[in-house]
Amino acid sequence: MKILKHIAILVLSISLFSCSSDDNSSTQIPIDETAGLQKIQEISNETHTFELYSQSGSLIQGYNHITLSIKDKKTNAYIKDAKISWLPIMHMAMMEHSCPKSAVTKTSDKQTLYEGDIIFQMAENDTEYWDLTLTYTVKTISYTVTDIIKVQASAKRTVSSFNGSDGVRYLIASIAPQNPKVATNDISVGVYKMQDMMTFPVVNNLKIKMDPRMPSMGNHGSPNNTDLTQSTTDGFYNGKLSLTMTGYWKINLQLLNASNDVLKGEPVTTENPASSLFLEIEF
Repeated sequence: MKILKHIAILVLSISLFSCSSDDNSSTQIPIDETAGLQKIQEISNETHTFELYSQSGSLIQGYNHITLSIKDKKTNAYIKDAKISWLPIMHMAMMEHSCPKSAVTKTSDKQTLYEGDIIFQMAENDTEYWDLTLTYTVKTISYTVTDIIKVQASAKRTVSSFNGSDGVRYLIASIAPQNPKVATNDISVGVYKMQDMMTFPVVNNLKIKMDPRMPSMGNHGSPNNTDLTQSTTDGFYNGKLSLTMTGYWKINLQLLNASNDVLKGEPVTTENPASSLFLEIEF
């Protein structure tokens, strides 16, 4: 009788598991889906709740890689097949503008997570703030939700907006390294232009010269750096950054177009200790 009882329990367990696997549109979130991430905040409407995550649990001026999930408020299940777009808006006293952002895509190795990048060129302050509008479709039904998001100021310059010598308004942002080491680091930056106040497309076919210096140590440089060229996969500009010691580094840059015309920045010389275009690292 005990054997028959155990067989019956096993059959029932298999049956329940099969039933729970039939619905491919939503699911209870697997326990390890957000492992290694921290929740930033939730954004809700009457139907769904978006959960926003990052490695740090906050949004900061500069580059942010953001992970999202969508929970159905009635069933408490997570949506697996949504189509999502987003629009961050900075509300200023006399104007509004957006910032560079990627598309939102399904995270390739997760069932219920989506991801994308937003580069905030400025932080919030006492009178100016960012909000985020999410427009999405679930089972052919369209929804939208908007809420204020907190964007903290970066301690160092990780993003810079400037007018190029061609009259175009550009934005350059540090993507990597996020955890620099005394070593030859992979460095990546994104370059965008302001097409209008709401549109900031990637700029292609540029060249970026790089000269890292330590101002507090006689403005010495480092060996074995590689200038940045554009990747064909993600559009970022990638190179090699040699950091020979810990401390504050000014990453002097020159931005050139495909014809080698300098759009912004100057070479570092004895008479000119820094470029007008630079990013900062301290570790």
